[in-house]
Amino acid sequence: MDALINGFALVLTLDTMLVIIAASLFGIFVGAVPGLTATMAVALLVPVTFYMDTTPAIAAIVSTSAMAIFAGDIPGTYLNIPGTPASAAYVTESYSLAKKGRAREVLGINLVCSVFGGIFGTVILIVVAQSLAEVALQFSAFEYFWLAVLGLSCSIFISIGSKTKAFLSLLFGILLSTVGLDMMSGAPRFTFGVPDLMAGVNFIPVMIGMFALNELMNYYSSKSEKKTINIVATDSVFHNVPKHTKRYWRNMLRGSSIGTLIGALPGAGADIAAWIAYAVGKSRSKDKAKYGTGHIEGIVDASSANNSGLSGAWVPALVFGIPGDSITAIVIGVLYMKGMNPGPTIFMDGSGLIYALFIVFIIANLMMLPIGYMAIRLSKFFILTPSRVLMPVILCFCIVGAFAINNSIVDVWIMLVIGLVAYVLAVNGFPMAPAILGLVLGSTVENNFMSAMLRTGGDLTSFFARPISAGLGIAVIVLWCSPLLVKAYRYQQSRSARASS
Repeated sequence: MDALINGFALVLTLDTMLVIIAASLFGIFVGAVPGLTATMAVALLVPVTFYMDTTPAIAAIVSTSAMAIFAGDIPGTYLNIPGTPASAAYVTESYSLAKKGRAREVLGINLVCSVFGGIFGTVILIVVAQSLAEVALQFSAFEYFWLAVLGLSCSIFISIGSKTKAFLSLLFGILLSTVGLDMMSGAPRFTFGVPDLMAGVNFIPVMIGMFALNELMNYYSSKSEKKTINIVATDSVFHNVPKHTKRYWRNMLRGSSIGTLIGALPGAGADIAAWIAYAVGKSRSKDKAKYGTGHIEGIVDASSANNSGLSGAWVPALVFGIPGDSITAIVIGVLYMKGMNPGPTIFMDGSGLIYALFIVFIIANLMMLPIGYMAIRLSKFFILTPSRVLMPVILCFCIVGAFAINNSIVDVWIMLVIGLVAYVLAVNGFPMAPAILGLVLGSTVENNFMSAMLRTGGDLTSFFARPISAGLGIAVIVLWCSPLLVKAYRYQQSRSARASS
């Protein structure tokens, strides 16, 4: 109870509440401008959080990401251009309805579903994380090794597109994680005589380069923007929301459940959660033919899933220190920057920080209603803001932010080089999430493997000697073999079909 009271005391201060409001407005603005993603918003925010206490810093990230994910629906509805990847799954439905004069009705149901999904995911986070943390306290180097390997493997199998490219992206991230002094020998690796690299590559400049500078270069390499709104919006925001929520409440529950589950998988994120929820909703709908022509049901499933996925991604990040998506990867970097180690002990420190985090999640999602309503009414202002004005400002933020972490020009060079590499990878279809997982978890895999080897004298069978470690190890091996198992199953099915015919 004392920890809960401390949590309220940490959040309900003037400074933290002002930070939540300011971060919410920032998140709404960035999310509503086409081409600027939620991850980019969080990456740009990190240098500012460097000067905050831990609670306001986490509150700023939570508020910004939640608002940006919702705000991505605004340009999707008016321009058929999703503001964030998480809105792409149902942009056709939104735009088709908007052309019929129902833009504000669409955004109203988007807003309510986002709030519902966010709170649903937060409740799951509160219930599950505490229990998982008690289990995680029993973990040793063996369990953490397999858990990290499982996270890296999931980032490949879950990624959209070529698995080979996802694997190569993962190797790039792991390569970055090997920079610095070797844990066992103390010998420098890939430091090229630069003293600033002895401690390894700093997360924050890499994140800024991958998600902010990469997007900026992508903007300048594309054709000039031309944004005109042809949609006439005169309908009410909330008038039809009760009718839709009463009819599709099961979809909201199902979408939120899928979003939380998918969000908790390392490397998945809100965009994959939205796509899967949309596909599941369509497969179970009685009105499949209406999908793609402007159907509220498809919007309800997916928009509930993308915000619940945000909360779900915090479960592995807080309990095991394994990021669920790129945003929680940045959060882990911020927590390390604040001198905190994400993991089960974060639940036992008694400072109330974990309860403060839960309270921030609930407040941020509730504040989405009034701020989201205001954003819907001011949609045209956000959408028509010329990106060519914003991009130079964002570039300045990138450079200043990368430098301000350690007052080191090396971090600026790291940000520039990583941004260029990320741009080349992105335009060639390489996903970024595996690279981030590789960077964050590469050292976890190496350190726990070496620690286990030292403890057992090099006995590899010890990784299967403990029950949980053996279970995780078998899960990883089954996951690796799953493509072969699926092929064998399909071959057997087709052979049986031919034999019966």
